[in-house]
Amino acid sequence: MRHPWRFLLFRNYPRSSLQFAASSHHLQVHINPSSVLHEYLHTLSSVVPTRSYSSGSSSSQITTFYSRFINLVGLKNSNFRNPVIRSFSSEPAVEQKESDVTVASDIFCKFSDVNDISKELELNGAVFTHEMVLRVLKNLQSSPDVARRFFNWVLERERERLSSKSYNLMLRILGVNGFVEEFWHLVDAMKKKGYGVSSYVRDKMTEKFEKEGSDNDLEKLKAIFATGSIDNSAEQVSSKICKVIKSEVWSDDVERKLKDLKANFSSDLVKCVVGSLSNEPMKALIFFRWTEESGLVKHDESSHNVMARVLGREDCIDRFWKVVDEMRSTGYEMEMGTYDKVYWRFCERKMVKDAVDLYEFAMAGNNKPSVSCCTFLLRKIVVSKQLDMGLFSKVVRTFTENGNVLTDAMLNSVLKALTSVSRFGECNKILKVMEEVGFVASSNMKSKIVFRLSSDGRKDETNEFMNHIEDSGSNLGASTWVSLIEGDCVAGDLEKARYDFQKMLEKEGPPHAGRALELLVNAYCRKNRAIDAWKLVHDYANENQLMPRHTTCKELIKELLVQGGFKDALSLMSLMKDNGFPPFLDPFIKYVSKSGTADDAITFLKAITSKRFPSTAVVLRLFEAFFQARRHSEAQDLLSKCPGYIRNHADVLNLFYSKKSGGRSAAAVAA
Repeated sequence: MRHPWRFLLFRNYPRSSLQFAASSHHLQVHINPSSVLHEYLHTLSSVVPTRSYSSGSSSSQITTFYSRFINLVGLKNSNFRNPVIRSFSSEPAVEQKESDVTVASDIFCKFSDVNDISKELELNGAVFTHEMVLRVLKNLQSSPDVARRFFNWVLERERERLSSKSYNLMLRILGVNGFVEEFWHLVDAMKKKGYGVSSYVRDKMTEKFEKEGSDNDLEKLKAIFATGSIDNSAEQVSSKICKVIKSEVWSDDVERKLKDLKANFSSDLVKCVVGSLSNEPMKALIFFRWTEESGLVKHDESSHNVMARVLGREDCIDRFWKVVDEMRSTGYEMEMGTYDKVYWRFCERKMVKDAVDLYEFAMAGNNKPSVSCCTFLLRKIVVSKQLDMGLFSKVVRTFTENGNVLTDAMLNSVLKALTSVSRFGECNKILKVMEEVGFVASSNMKSKIVFRLSSDGRKDETNEFMNHIEDSGSNLGASTWVSLIEGDCVAGDLEKARYDFQKMLEKEGPPHAGRALELLVNAYCRKNRAIDAWKLVHDYANENQLMPRHTTCKELIKELLVQGGFKDALSLMSLMKDNGFPPFLDPFIKYVSKSGTADDAITFLKAITSKRFPSTAVVLRLFEAFFQARRHSEAQDLLSKCPGYIRNHADVLNLFYSKKSGGRSAAAVAA
């Protein structure tokens, strides 16, 4: 067999389990090709017509040979797939969600400080790829200042995500919005990177410069295209090579035609051709192998990366791993641009296992993915059809073994993803895996988790979480208990809330239970059980010396009066008085004046003071309330039950006199 690479089109590379050695960082892949299969495909390659794959007769003939071969050798291995008739999808990777682009755009619109921007992007789990950069720039093209801020941010922090397309898009945004000086500065920067100005940008700016009469700028633009660009000759030769390759099935005749072009094969030319053949990845791979096997070029790190980008798709996955294995064994590194492109494609195509393997591979090299890439991958794992904790654990361990530290922000992002697919109950599994590599959730994070579990009514998961925290030796803390009880109250489970409150009292003691008691009381009141709430307060005050907060007492008094618990409200008022709280008069005055009797009023007045009777000012307020409620007779009854110094007080006499008709004297009123 003259050229082993000929059979790459027909071979399947089953990928064995990967092993990443910390010392060598080499990816181990083992392949066991079948010699019988090779011999048959050698015969097959000699009879395949030199016509396009799209040829119906060619496909039919190849399919016939394939079927005969399968029957001949009895090959039933499911790993062997028809190498020719299988679908080589030219469909692009699924684009990122519009919401991700909108969130990123909004962050750059809202914030100008780079630290604020970076913080918000991390909190939202934003991951920038080449495609993401293009989408955001397109979204911001009507806001050139924001677009420039975004472009500069990417240039400073993740410049490997910028491509010729993104430079040209930014160039167009600057140009059409009148930022001419910045436009030419960016053109100069593109020249240094070997990027040319696209014909679309040229046409748009030519039109603009002509319309505005900017002759100097127009001449400069024409000069750029008159001299050509650095990559122009390579692009022209690449176009000719691709035309030959695409027109026929690979054969000796194709090789002859390529050599007849007398092209100066270089790494740049190979990259250009392979990239142009991205919709026909197997032809791209054959060309890639042929150029090196024929001694035309020695592939470098850059050309290997381009080849890997083209093969990084579901229908070429085995060959992709073969190429990246060769890269690592040769000492080449995977570029972040390659990682981003393939990684995002894997994630969007739901190839989660391959995305995890790719992440592990990249973390074993020198060009390591960012923290946000890890967070995004963890989110992808937890929203997959089946939650694979093995993959989750692998990513977490790979991340921490490379010197990184898991944070609350990462856990929070993962929990949001769990919530989006109604899997928050699995949070205990997530937390345990993260704790295995040293992660310790903050008190605030524990509170968030336990509140969500309890408010969702997940009793088993809540108990598991609380028990796990205690068993691990960590202190739950009062805030965690309060969040647990608050969640119980939100779920409407008052019995569990009361049970958890009792446990909190035992663990944390009365001094830390005021907030929790307030939540419990409010929950009872919302259920129209204010009297039961008062019984709880009374019992805890007597048995545990737990004094409710002033705000708790005030709200409970209101609810007791609404729900007919006047005597209980007065008892609570006495409890407040005993503990030094100021009296809470307004709801009592309102209640008594509208629906109480004179006896109720006297009982209230005596309850609010430690003396025989409260001040005249308080009594006057009550009299005025009776009159406003048009209950004159009740006011008169109350007056008759008051002590003499109240009945004869000038302000009281004047008040009653003003309400009387017929002009009787104040003395008559007093009598």
